[in-house]
Amino acid sequence: MLKGTRIVVGISGGIAAYKSADLVSRLRKKSALIKVVMTKRAEEFITPLTFSSLSGNEVATDMFSCPKEREIQHISLAHWAEYIIIAPATANFIGKVASGIADDLLTTTVMASKAGVVIVPAMNTNMYNNPIVQRNIEDLSRHGYLFFGPAEGNLACGDKGTGRMEEPEAIVEYMEGLAGVKGDLENRTVLVTAGPTREALDPVRFLSNASSGRMGYSIAGTAARRGARVILISGPTNLEPPPSVEFVPVVSALDMYNEVMRRFPECDVAIKTAAVSDYRPASVSQHKIKKTGDGMSLALVRNPDILSELGKIKGGRILVGFAAESTNLLEYAREKINKKNLDLIVANDITRKGTGFDSDANEGYILDSAGATEELPRMSKMQMADIILDKVVSLLGKDSG
Repeated sequence: MLKGTRIVVGISGGIAAYKSADLVSRLRKKSALIKVVMTKRAEEFITPLTFSSLSGNEVATDMFSCPKEREIQHISLAHWAEYIIIAPATANFIGKVASGIADDLLTTTVMASKAGVVIVPAMNTNMYNNPIVQRNIEDLSRHGYLFFGPAEGNLACGDKGTGRMEEPEAIVEYMEGLAGVKGDLENRTVLVTAGPTREALDPVRFLSNASSGRMGYSIAGTAARRGARVILISGPTNLEPPPSVEFVPVVSALDMYNEVMRRFPECDVAIKTAAVSDYRPASVSQHKIKKTGDGMSLALVRNPDILSELGKIKGGRILVGFAAESTNLLEYAREKINKKNLDLIVANDITRKGTGFDSDANEGYILDSAGATEELPRMSKMQMADIILDKVVSLLGKDSG
């Protein structure tokens, strides 16, 4: 699937640069066309001669080297590439691109290209978990950059945790999937719900939950990249909608119910990742509620169960739900998939640290209506989005057959 695919492999200055030699070799064995760009700091770990021999092309290192055939080097590389893989990608590289800094050949090539960019992070686990690095990753993800990894394990610095560069074999497999699935949702409309809802108590207070919306936004962006028309109905988040999606902002559960029911007839697939409030206050005060005594009782009423309503009218559409549970995860997920007439359900254990709500990573299980269960190990939400959509595409194929 990579035969003839034009790939620029960018190598920034990290100890994991040695793995990139194996990556280039494996990509070349898949008959991909490879050009390598190295930063000056990458040359401290491994020589350009190694990559020149493995790629079959001269390695680009200097933005100001004399251009050949009157081509400006970073522009010619940017135009040539169908994909750019940055492996390893350091915190420094990620920060520069997220800030719009283009001060070397690699960053200028990325900035000048319309190719798909896959960033493979590799760094110390504390550095990776630093809020600034995570913010940079989120910013780039919103703009369509793809992240693969990092993996968890022993790091070169002696620490253990998340930060290892993904293995070259896994990166090649990811790229094969990326190149092979392009357009497999063309002529399909995918409706995605995301984020929390807010149920007002008074003009300044509301009931809500900790959902960040990242899983839904990842699915929406990935579906659009795979060719779908995407309708993203989202509660309040701090995220920017992915490129090329139709964005419908909502606030309350009733708002979301009304928009979903209005747009559902347009779609082939509905994926409900939103954490919708089950209850809302029975009455909303028009003025700020003042403290009166030591306690307060709050009357609540049920919100509509959007997923159940969709299950009753879904017809031939594919319907995917999520189950975020703290106990009896698989039991509740199986009960939900049957009760709500779902085709697939993704089950997450919300008690696990570092995944799920307000995290860039996720793990859990994906179950189908036939009773099959597949474990999903810890991975980025972008990676999980592709796995979920692979299942959806398979189901769409069965329906059309």
